[in-house]
Amino acid sequence: MVLTPDEQKQLLELARASIAAAVNDEPLPPAIASTPALQKPSGVFVTLNKDHELRGCIGFIETNRPLAEATQEAAIKAALEDPRFDPVVSEELDQISIEISVLAPPEKVTDIQSIEIGKHGLILELGPFRGLLLPQVATEYGWTREEFLEHTARKAGLPPKAWSYPNATLYKFTVQKFSEEDFEK
Repeated sequence: MVLTPDEQKQLLELARASIAAAVNDEPLPPAIASTPALQKPSGVFVTLNKDHELRGCIGFIETNRPLAEATQEAAIKAALEDPRFDPVVSEELDQISIEISVLAPPEKVTDIQSIEIGKHGLILELGPFRGLLLPQVATEYGWTREEFLEHTARKAGLPPKAWSYPNATLYKFTVQKFSEEDFEK
């Protein structure tokens, strides 16, 4: 699924309005899915940055809810429930920038050489453990393919080489990534 610039702006505006409402304990705006693409269920992650530093990131690999609803929920959770950070407060809202990553359906990796840094995100599953890293993470940190695999294992709470275990399942996926900064230019 490829979102138009108008659909991207709608999701960014919905995310910002939803975060502001949740932080200020006000009623949430309706998550109106005005186009077929925004009505279609899709995995989505919302990343919050403050001063170019991560401030929160939460999302859904899969969902049965429309993309607009999933984006709203992910945005609120990224602001208030990311366990790595204190909840966002009202005074921070003007300093936070929002980035949205809409996930394409994951595909099973049969050859790690098919993983392209900057293009693919990774999901590692092993028993009850599951870890996901978005494609942009490897690029931001300048990781090699092996480092990306190891960090995905760590994100799952597993040893770095767990991606290579015979009973581990590895998936790759692409995203359509867009941010408020894209529309400020």
